[in-house]
Amino acid sequence: MPDRLLLRLHDDGTLAWLTQDTGGRALSGASAGAPPLETLARAQRIVVLVPSEQVLLLDAPALTKQSSQLAKAVPFALEDRLASPVEELHFALGARSGDTSIAVAVVARDVLRGWIDTLAEHGIHADTLIPETLALPYADDCATLLIENGRALLRSGAAQASVCEIANLPGWLAASPPATLEVFDFRAAPAQALPATIARYHERQRDPLVFFAAQLGAEPALNLLQGEFAPQHRQMPAQRLWRLAAMLAAAALLLGFVYSIGDWLRLRAESARLDVAMRDALHASFPKFDHVDGDPRQLMQSELARLRGDDAAGGLLRALSRVAPVLGSSTRVVLKGVEYHNATLELNLRAPDVQALDLVRERMGGLDGLKAEVTSVNPGADGVDGRVRITPGKS
Repeated sequence: MPDRLLLRLHDDGTLAWLTQDTGGRALSGASAGAPPLETLARAQRIVVLVPSEQVLLLDAPALTKQSSQLAKAVPFALEDRLASPVEELHFALGARSGDTSIAVAVVARDVLRGWIDTLAEHGIHADTLIPETLALPYADDCATLLIENGRALLRSGAAQASVCEIANLPGWLAASPPATLEVFDFRAAPAQALPATIARYHERQRDPLVFFAAQLGAEPALNLLQGEFAPQHRQMPAQRLWRLAAMLAAAALLLGFVYSIGDWLRLRAESARLDVAMRDALHASFPKFDHVDGDPRQLMQSELARLRGDDAAGGLLRALSRVAPVLGSSTRVVLKGVEYHNATLELNLRAPDVQALDLVRERMGGLDGLKAEVTSVNPGADGVDGRVRITPGKS
């Protein structure tokens, strides 16, 4: 599977392409035209070389180490060196040259959009766009010159490159001669006479794109596709997955909401059915409550409690039935009155003396579940009148 697809976009809009393996080796010679769709689909990276005549390479001062701030500052730092307004230009930042400067490629925004549109017409969505001159090798003591039909490309530094027509090449080199020059001539014509020190001259070279492929690093140091022109197509599969995940999450929430509504309706119907069943059970057991408003369960519990003697009258009778044997077993103590409220039984007793009254109190308090206490004692001519309070609990 090819690792990289390398294309060359000529100034007239025509294309040439080749594929490279993971080691950067060209798998074939250059092919004219746009690559087939299956080749595009298999490529891990798509790199496009664009005409260098349209790209200006400069060194800019590295005013800050923060990339976002540097991208905003560079256009204004170079403004006085440019012929066009900075608003019409696109600035791509490259590698730093030490701590003081950074390589910058400047291209008209309309030109860059035109290249992107031309590629898109052939189904090509590039990961990297670089000027051809940045695919030329260079050394500190030797510049590189590539000659092909009609034009010449020169690179003498990281951000030092030029393009000129062949007819102007001698005068161009004479005006600013490099220290030494290595020449790669892709014409069928004899070697070009040049006013420069030639270290090596490679005549009659073949296939410039294969040459560019061999010189281009694994990851070019500068990419024109930055900022608003940054490629998005590699993120599209992940974005589609995220959109699908979001749609599934929304569907899950909607289904959960629908299920909750359905469950609430089901429980409401079940509750209504149980209310009807309780009302039917209340009617069957206690028809007198048919016209009584209220919770059927509470009405039934109240009636059942009444039948069990849980009301005040039932409580009094139970309390009296507990203490009656104690009172009946003594002929010296007489019951004169009874009061009952809030589960408390008050007995008014006549006894010959306090000891007899306290003995009755003690016997009542000895009954399981009852607590008895003398609350008052009033001496009289025939004995004492006393009140004994009996409450639930243990004395």
